[in-house]
Amino acid sequence: MNADQLKALQAPLKQKYREQPGAALITLKALTFRPTGGIVAAPTTSLPEKLGGSRNWDYRFCWLRDATFTLIAFMNNGYRSEAREWYNWLRRSVAGSPSEMQIMYSITGENRLTEWEIGWLPGYEGARPVRIGNGAHGQIQIDVYGEVMDALYQAQRGGLAGSEDAWNLLQGFLGHLATIWREPDRGIWESRRPPRHFTFSKVMAWVAFDRGAKIAGEFGLKGPVERWSAVAREIHDDVCSNGFDEELGSFVQSYGSKWLDGSLLLIPTTGFLPLDDRRILGTVRAIEDRLLRDGFVMRHDPAETETGLAHGEGAFIACSFWLVDALIMTGRADEAQRLFERLLKLRNDVGLLSEEYDVAARRLVGNFPQAFSHIALVNSAYNLVRSSKPAEQRAGEAAVKT
Repeated sequence: MNADQLKALQAPLKQKYREQPGAALITLKALTFRPTGGIVAAPTTSLPEKLGGSRNWDYRFCWLRDATFTLIAFMNNGYRSEAREWYNWLRRSVAGSPSEMQIMYSITGENRLTEWEIGWLPGYEGARPVRIGNGAHGQIQIDVYGEVMDALYQAQRGGLAGSEDAWNLLQGFLGHLATIWREPDRGIWESRRPPRHFTFSKVMAWVAFDRGAKIAGEFGLKGPVERWSAVAREIHDDVCSNGFDEELGSFVQSYGSKWLDGSLLLIPTTGFLPLDDRRILGTVRAIEDRLLRDGFVMRHDPAETETGLAHGEGAFIACSFWLVDALIMTGRADEAQRLFERLLKLRNDVGLLSEEYDVAARRLVGNFPQAFSHIALVNSAYNLVRSSKPAEQRAGEAAVKT
């Protein structure tokens, strides 16, 4: 990264949006465990996604999935020491065998997060059960590999890591992913149904190999780049063949389904396809048609029913910020700004956001304050005032043309 690029990344926000990201960044700092640099998803457990419901989870852990967005949020706003602390926590967390990597860890790096229920507690406004620990820590979620690789790539581009930092680890990381990317998984929303071939998981597997090749090429490191590039092309073809529904004109939640998914809004930010590709534009339109409730984005398709756990939840706040980003990237900046300002009004009296917003009850729901929501706010605010596109920052060059 040259000096002009670094200056552009750290350019101050326009006055109109300076206060909001500042408060969100302070929140992220408050969610950070100083001795390790780990950032908890939320400091609470079992605050329900639906009032009186059973979707109540313990979020007092550090998710690897948050890595790239967190680094970008800190680096873009000049918080380099915080970005370095988070990067160091991330690198320590994934330093073991790639096959044993988990999707989340405790703030001190512990990996045993056994989930259990406290039956004698009534829960928040009667929402049961109250849970301690999180059973999702043992799930296979393939998108996490892409997020970690992208975070390491962004860290090197941002000058947080040496060019040979953890290179052997990354090669082992991709070697393992090459053996599992074809497997079904639990996806970004940590489904407790049988594993599926989630489209976003496959896209992020592509990201992992794409970023591995980029790290090697941009920093002069030796590795099986041709092999990684070949796997990336194979994954790309697989997603375009199986994850896109011609009838809907949209990518779908999982191969062979007709359901949509809020995570599909992240595809434009990865560089997977050009921003003007009909599949990108069609996916954004389809999500607007199917997943909006009172103008906010639901992460799950209302047509889907999760066995064992009824969805019944609020609009997912981070997904609504992802729609802001998608609108910006596809040339609809005025609509993006209007949605962003509506989202700002969801904050409470001290500027905090939870995980979700109940459009019927008109109140925040889910664990609180939620790091993912605040990270998304910071990045959307920055995207609104940047001349370059977020996909260019994440992908490092023009998106794939297919």
